[in-house]
Amino acid sequence: MDRPPLSSAAMRAAFAPTGTLRASINLGNPILAARDTAGGEPTGVSVDLARALAQRLDVPLECLVFDKAAQSVEAVRGERADIGFFAIDPARGEGLGFTAPYVLIEGSYLVPAGAALQDNAEVDRAGLRVGVGSGSAYDLFLTRELQAAHIERLFNAEAVIEALRAGRVEVAAGIRKQLQTLAQADAGLRLLPGRFMVIQQAMGLPASRGADARAALAAFVEEMKASGFVAEALARHRIDGGTVAPAA
Repeated sequence: MDRPPLSSAAMRAAFAPTGTLRASINLGNPILAARDTAGGEPTGVSVDLARALAQRLDVPLECLVFDKAAQSVEAVRGERADIGFFAIDPARGEGLGFTAPYVLIEGSYLVPAGAALQDNAEVDRAGLRVGVGSGSAYDLFLTRELQAAHIERLFNAEAVIEALRAGRVEVAAGIRKQLQTLAQADAGLRLLPGRFMVIQQAMGLPASRGADARAALAAFVEEMKASGFVAEALARHRIDGGTVAPAA
């Protein structure tokens, strides 16, 4: 079935009903976005994708910046933003439409250097407290997966590391690359080998925008992966903690 192109009036109305494409940008995941140290504006692969989509639609772009994934998700679900960049998770499905992933990120555990833990499977043990960023992809995943360990939900990744260093949790869950950097800089911390999950980062939009808009966004993501756009953006922003997802 033929669908209207992104440059059509129908797609502009679906994606940018206010006349501006409002993109929800999550700064809580440094692989996707960060603030430009020069001007404080958001930058990163998610911003690049939002800008490219706005250009296709021929509308201005407005970036709505949030510190946590959960806040970013709610902005799109509540239609205060038109698109967002989230990890795919069943708990986030209501009211949203997701594309296939464009970037894959590993989730890992960080522990004190002297901890007895040596393997990811050892974490799910009674008496162990696992710190997670509240509403993050690994919070949602571990809520389903961990049966014995206790999950401590904290404001963000920085709060999780602070709790680990203070002994308020025994394990910190997070983005592998981020935790690896911390472990390399601090001899008192150690990264457990491997990963406990693969975080599938996708684009999303309010489900109310319809099947045509969802299909158009899915096709856009596939094109951006296949053309090398996503890989080039990751390289340009010097991101080595994420890999381009395979074609859907």
